[in-house]
Amino acid sequence: MLATRLSPHLKKLTKVCPEIYRQFVPSNKEEQDETITSADPLLEEHFTVTRGLVHKYGNRALVLLTMNCAAYCRFCTRRRKVSDIAKGIVSTKDLDNMVRYIKQHPEIKELVFSGGDPMTVPEILKQALQKFVKLPQIKVIRVGSRLPVSNPSAVNKKLIEALKIVKKQPLYLMLHFEHPAEITEATIKALNRLRPVCTMMLSQTVSLKGVNDSVEILYNLFSRLVEVGVKPYYFFRCDPVIGVEHFMVDFKKEIKIFTELRKRLSGLATPLYTIDAPDGSGKIPVPLDFWEFKADSYKDFRGKKIKVK
Repeated sequence: MLATRLSPHLKKLTKVCPEIYRQFVPSNKEEQDETITSADPLLEEHFTVTRGLVHKYGNRALVLLTMNCAAYCRFCTRRRKVSDIAKGIVSTKDLDNMVRYIKQHPEIKELVFSGGDPMTVPEILKQALQKFVKLPQIKVIRVGSRLPVSNPSAVNKKLIEALKIVKKQPLYLMLHFEHPAEITEATIKALNRLRPVCTMMLSQTVSLKGVNDSVEILYNLFSRLVEVGVKPYYFFRCDPVIGVEHFMVDFKKEIKIFTELRKRLSGLATPLYTIDAPDGSGKIPVPLDFWEFKADSYKDFRGKKIKVK
């Protein structure tokens, strides 16, 4: 079961914001799933080619440096193993194995660091970046993190020095924001510390029942993100993972919400609304109510028809 962890920063926020409380504090609803049976719907374990490296899409690979985070989101896609301290952090040997695999696959041009949160282990992140930036085939590096939200004080000099390793490639920081109350003064200061060492900061948001399933909340979130220099990138339908069914918003309601958002938001403030298709077959854009379409199924990148859960 996904462990419980809260930073002092989040403890304060959970006391004043029910939507943040819901994201990070366990609920007995996690044990009451009725229809979801998969712990790994995106088949990441199947596509793991060596410890810490997932190669699911041809030109990019996913790097998982640690299974730990500053705080654990209850809707986490990787809740099957995130927070598993026994799995720990990748070793130097693991990193060397990743380098060896990447060299053998010159089609890999982009690396996406995720986890667990790679920014919570700045020393191993620095070590990994030192190895990967030397590979001529790597043209783009992304680092995914929720650290500016979950523990902004940890965005410190040691982390900044690690990110500075990336000089030749563009460095994109992929941050997670689910609710406007997360954009605190402390978080804004953390973003300001990160801005000089990256090419761009983008955000990913998961659609969550009882957290952000309203037009006004998402309008405020995406508008505010642009104001603090973060581009809303993806708006995801919650992945169908065991233990998160209570977070999943009715699909037709979700479409209605995002259709209204598209009317109100600028293009800059509008993320791409997608479903991450099960079986690891792509992030599928969701059409809005400007078009007539069937909202009960879709086709993934391989043409397979998938029923919406």
